[in-house]
Amino acid sequence: MEKTVRIFTNFADAEAADIEEDMRMNPEQRISIVLDLQKRIYPSAAEQGFEKVCRITQFQRG
Repeated sequence: MEKTVRIFTNFADAEAADIEEDMRMNPEQRISIVLDLQKRIYPSAAEQGFEKVCRITQFQRG
């Protein structure tokens, strides 16, 4: 993924551009970004594997 810098005049335009860019990405690109971020934060995560977690919850009705 190529890094670019864009300058916006307000936060609304920046947010709209972010949303538009996210919508253009396909699922493979999104997963690639997540895995890249995971490598940066947890470099040894691939060696450790995923922890298996099972959680049972009950929802309250009402």
